[in-house]
Amino acid sequence: MSRIGKKPVAVPQGVTATVDGQTVTAKGPKGELKFVVNDEVLVRMENGEISVTPRDQSKDARSKWGMSRTQVVNILTGVKEGFEKKLEITGVGYRAAMQGKNLQLALGFSHDVVYQAPEGITISVGKPTEITVAGLDKQQVGQVAAEIREYRPPEPYKGKGVRYAGERIVRKEGKKK
Repeated sequence: MSRIGKKPVAVPQGVTATVDGQTVTAKGPKGELKFVVNDEVLVRMENGEISVTPRDQSKDARSKWGMSRTQVVNILTGVKEGFEKKLEITGVGYRAAMQGKNLQLALGFSHDVVYQAPEGITISVGKPTEITVAGLDKQQVGQVAAEIREYRPPEPYKGKGVRYAGERIVRKEGKKK
């Protein structure tokens, strides 16, 4: 039984949300997002709150219940505040720079890696070793951050590579003589 799914979602101040059948639409200061809820879950708008309930007590309906509520919370938060992920680059000569709207990464390869940000995502580079990925859609922000990290994930011996801010790399001991 989902405990998170039982809580109704309060619509934040400054955000207008509408429920039309299985589609939840949210408009806020940052933009507009839509989410189509699975048919096994029922969505209702009552008294400025969105409630999510399973249509029946089948295992499939109950498993999609909490996830559907979380998706609704994410679109409401996204249009109000947005989401961001920070990445750190560690390693001698490893750096990032913006080239127009594209991200240019020097990660020790024979060539620079150029990453083109998808629509709705903004990438900014504060220092040459810090990247910030921001946008409305939490899933898309996480996906872009994961794609950038994938070019050079942190290696376990020296910790060089691209990591999430605050990520702890488990280090291995090197060779012994």
